Amino acid sequence: MKKTNKTIIEFIPEFFEYLDIEKGLSHNSQTTYFRLINKFEKWLKENNLANLKPFELTGDHIWKYRVYLSQTYNKNNHQPLKKRSINYYLIALRNFLNFFADRDILSLPAEKIKLIKEKTEKSIKFLNLEQIEKLLLAPDITSEIGLRDRAILEVLFSTGLRVAELVNLNKDQIKINNLNDDLEINVIGKGGKIRPVYLSPRSLKALKDYLETRKNDGEKALFINYKGPKAALRRLTTRSVENIVKKYVLKSGISIPASPHTIRHSFATDLLMQGVDLRLVQEFLGHRNIATTQIYTHVTSKKLKDIHSKYHSGERKFSAK
Repeated sequence: MKKTNKTIIEFIPEFFEYLDIEKGLSHNSQTTYFRLINKFEKWLKENNLANLKPFELTGDHIWKYRVYLSQTYNKNNHQPLKKRSINYYLIALRNFLNFFADRDILSLPAEKIKLIKEKTEKSIKFLNLEQIEKLLLAPDITSEIGLRDRAILEVLFSTGLRVAELVNLNKDQIKINNLNDDLEINVIGKGGKIRPVYLSPRSLKALKDYLETRKNDGEKALFINYKGPKAALRRLTTRSVENIVKKYVLKSGISIPASPHTIRHSFATDLLMQGVDLRLVQEFLGHRNIATTQIYTHVTSKKLKDIHSKYHSGERKFSAK
């Protein structure tokens, strides 16, 4: 390991090149890292530590930075940062220190940054099939916007796509030959990983009805915005899709405040309820690590427990021999 006279702040541009070229992070992930590391840079400057070098960083600095994060308030709700949000900042800083280690630059080891312990079991919100059906049927398909929105909802539940993956779909990816067959398409997920997803006959029917309103419009994007000036970028944004889902959740009278990610949770939970192996669900969702997919198992384990209680509780009367 070597000491360097460059400051931590001076290494930040190189760190982002490292995330892009060596780690292959997506544009969205890099944007998130920029925001997280920018917080640490701001703290260094505010505390007259702008000239701090990697080998000068100590555990005491990290502790003071953690105190700073715990006293930071969310701009949107004016509440203190949640434990999970603080951990995101600390994980970004950990990876910055890993970058130093990869470059043989002497610095504080990444493992010295301890994360705040959270509850191991995450609460997963998902819709049951009856609620999903209400949501899917909520759009008024007598209008072009309603046809688009029905197609969006159907595709989300059929594929389990992340909302960012959905809005990046292009019209030329949808080649419908037979409405009775599933259609396989490839999407680029987190980290640039390509995976196949499958469109059901029902979602293909919704897409066909929607695309018939889009003939010869010259737009590349699959899902477009019908509002605003014609010259504006028409591809729907992730925020737009989130608002669309929110609109139909309210319209359908579903009690759960669902989002596109809730539909993704519902997709995964339904597969597991049907007995699909966890590793296959991992592939469907595009998770790199099986541990990420395991957050759904506590949901399905409740069903298994109920089945065991009903059919194998030991309360059945055995016939005497």
